[in-house]
Amino acid sequence: MSLPLIQVCALSYRYPDGQQALHGLDFCVDSGECVAVIGGNGAGKSTLLLHLNGVLMPSAGHVEVDGVSITQAMPRASLQAIRRRVGLVFQDPDDQLFMPTVLEDVAFGPMNMGYSATAATACALQALTTVGADHLASRPPYRLSGGQKRMVAIAGVLAMSPQVLVLDEPSAGLDPAARRRLIVLLHGLGQTQIIATHDLDMVQNLCTRVLVLRQGILAADGPPGAILTDAHLLGHCGL
Repeated sequence: MSLPLIQVCALSYRYPDGQQALHGLDFCVDSGECVAVIGGNGAGKSTLLLHLNGVLMPSAGHVEVDGVSITQAMPRASLQAIRRRVGLVFQDPDDQLFMPTVLEDVAFGPMNMGYSATAATACALQALTTVGADHLASRPPYRLSGGQKRMVAIAGVLAMSPQVLVLDEPSAGLDPAARRRLIVLLHGLGQTQIIATHDLDMVQNLCTRVLVLRQGILAADGPPGAILTDAHLLGHCGL
């Protein structure tokens, strides 16, 4: 039997101020799954996502990517390899967009991976085409709409060809048309996806499995049809 692509084992995390954000989470994600992470504000969704490629390190327990455990002691090159395999799109695109033009921004990741300028540009243009934003290549990111910034941020991660795409509230702040384009895009991608969201309609339309967090505890794990029709569970978890 093959190993899960991502395995989270007894994961706990306490912030430096003493706040306990995660309490002993256990779950696995197999290749090809599209998994939603839902829960009320403060449930620990974003904190969990930041552990999946080593932005945060566990206070206890561990996270494995394809059998490799993410630890503070792992060599920098190994951590960078994990981050290439597990691409994280932050909730606020402005946290990711910082170069003078969209093309330079999307090419930054491949350049940082050691690609030549020509190869990095080719990867960036392909990623921008995938998200339907190639016409924005010469634009400065700060001049984009919220929906355009979201697509460019996703392109910046896709340019590094990750196995797993991790997205934090990808539909937040989008108008209905931009939200629909996002769902169509994500549905067509080949990567394993883990999506933290409050958008339960998007979960129903896109995801094959749902993890429910409540105050840092995994309250439920199951198919969308069962989770989203459980009124008691949703109410108990602030949804």
